Formats: sequence, structure tokens, C-alpha cells
Amino acid sequence: MRLVLVAALVVVAAGCGGSDADELPQGSDPVDIDPSRFSAAIDHPYWPMPPGTVWVYREGDQRIEVTVTERTRTVMGVETRVVHDLVTEDGVPVEDTFDWYAQDDDGNLWYFGEDTTEFEDGEPAGHAGAWEAGVDGALPGILLPADPEVGMTYRQEYDAGEAEDRAEVLSLDEEVSVPFGDFSGALETEDTTPLEPDVVEHKYYARDVGPVLALKVKGESGREELVGFSRP
Repeated sequence: MRLVLVAALVVVAAGCGGSDADELPQGSDPVDIDPSRFSAAIDHPYWPMPPGTVWVYREGDQRIEVTVTERTRTVMGVETRVVHDLVTEDGVPVEDTFDWYAQDDDGNLWYFGEDTTEFEDGEPAGHAGAWEAGVDGALPGILLPADPEVGMTYRQEYDAGEAEDRAEVLSLDEEVSVPFGDFSGALETEDTTPLEPDVVEHKYYARDVGPVLALKVKGESGREELVGFSRP
């Protein structure tokens, strides 16, 4: 793949003095990435990622196990944390993904891409959705701002035509019940993508735990809920 150096003509976020709404990256906004201001040690209050942490989710007949590994990967010069996401159905793999996250020194949690393998009948069938920041014009995005405020909007990823997720903070005080437990004061976001304009998903993040519920509210139906959680 062709490595494209991102031209920082407009500087947004990435250690540029906080996470005000007007500083968060939107759409295809370029960003100035200074690797010295990022870390693979992630302690965001709504999604801390110490290595060895495991989340288990259920969505219909599918089981999703997310594990923070000890591994790191350098993307755009940034040391990112590798997180393994395995989706199975009746024990058969459906999707196997390695995601790359890092946190800047303002506390924003960034997403730098993913290596995804899709399966059919248990056999590898493709890599749709895979992307890497800095390659072929792809750009990193923010998964969660350092200090979320209602009304904040930001891109979560950008690879034109492939990965263009974006989010808006809806609430900081939600009550959420899932099989693993009950949570109060949860962060709620609305996640959308121009690639599927009729689909809307709401996600809920509990302090000191991470994502606990993803609920499709428009265009599709689905409820991905936390059923297990462990931390070393």
C-alpha cells in the first residue's frame, strides 16, 4: 500500500490544547500528529484499556470477545495499543479484527485503524473495512474526547468510501441495564456514517468499564450488550 503523508494544513486536536468541540476532527479534516504526544497506555475514564482487560458481548446469536493485548503497533509514528476483537457464532469465527488505539496527552482516545478478516463458513473470505491511518489518505479519528460534553461532534475514522464513522455526544447521565450489571452516569453517543445514512446507533460507555451497550435505533435492529468483563 502507498504511504501518504498527511499534510497538516489545518491543525485540529492531537495535543493542540484540549478537546473543545471546535478542535475535534470532522470529516476529512487533516490533523497534525506529533507521536511524542501519544501513548499506548490508555486510561480514558470511559474506556480504560490496561492490557489483559476482556469484555464479552452478545448480539443475537453472536458472541463478541474484545481483549486488550500486550502488543503495540506503530502507526503514523505513534505507538498504538493492539486490541483483539473476535466475533463468533456457535463457536465459528465470523470476524477477526485487530484495532489500534492511542491516547494523546490531552486525554483524547484516538483510533488509528484496524486489520479485519471476515469469514464465511469458518473460512477467511475478505478484509472489507480494514484501513490504516496514513495509508492511501486514511486519517485517524477520536473514539472518545478527553472531556465529553453534550453536543460535541467528531469523526471516529476516515478512509474515504470505506470507513467514515462519526459520533455526537448525547448525554453524560444515562441509566443502562445489561446482563453484566446496572450502570448510572453513562456516556451516550449517537454513531452514524455517511456511507449508510439511514442507519443510526446509540452507544453507552460506563465509567471505569468501557462500552456496555450498542443499540441500533434506526435503519437496522440490533442490541449488543455486555455479558462479561474482567480486568487484571
